[in-house]
Amino acid sequence: MKRTQQGFTLVEIAIVLVIIGLLLGGILKGQEMITQAKIKNIVADFSGISAAYYGYQDRYRAIPGDDPNADTRWTTPTAAVKGNGNGVVAGAYNAACATAADESCQWWDHLRRAGFVAGNGKSQPFNAVTGLLGVQTGNGADPVAAALGGFVSLIVCSANLPDKIATAVDTQMDDGVPNSGTVRAQLHTAGPNPNIAAAAAAGYEESGTNVYTLCRSL
Repeated sequence: MKRTQQGFTLVEIAIVLVIIGLLLGGILKGQEMITQAKIKNIVADFSGISAAYYGYQDRYRAIPGDDPNADTRWTTPTAAVKGNGNGVVAGAYNAACATAADESCQWWDHLRRAGFVAGNGKSQPFNAVTGLLGVQTGNGADPVAAALGGFVSLIVCSANLPDKIATAVDTQMDDGVPNSGTVRAQLHTAGPNPNIAAAAAAGYEESGTNVYTLCRSL
């Protein structure tokens, strides 16, 4: 006997569409929650580094990395590398700390030995989007020159931030404008952890592909 082939009923199609809609909604909501968590982590990084810096200053009356007494304060398992005590953290935030002895690298070693930051050694930590977290004075090459459109003192930088995250972090911590205030941004043009140039970005553009480095004055 020949059987008549039947299609889906309108009710069955409606049920499938509802299920697909729920799945898509859950995926998009989950992605947004992940993005929000990354934003909170990056904001917490800036706050945590600032707190560690001021805690170190209160305890030792010195700047981590630039501390001239670090080598006598910590002698084991090997002596810490001291700074020159001139009030400047020499070196760039993105220095190759595995081999470099810059003060911007010793910053992390001093903070870790003092117990203000977790971990061991002098290498920079990473933020929630795998960009470097680092410090430097001004633009690194010339501490007197203005970096990012006005920073000449100590700054902490977080690299490799997608445009949406960079905009949100700046808005939550400052004024949401990349070339003014205590938080400033540079658009990446080469490499994941670029050197800090003299000029800040004129504005944030959420193209879906733009990536920024954010720096905050300490």
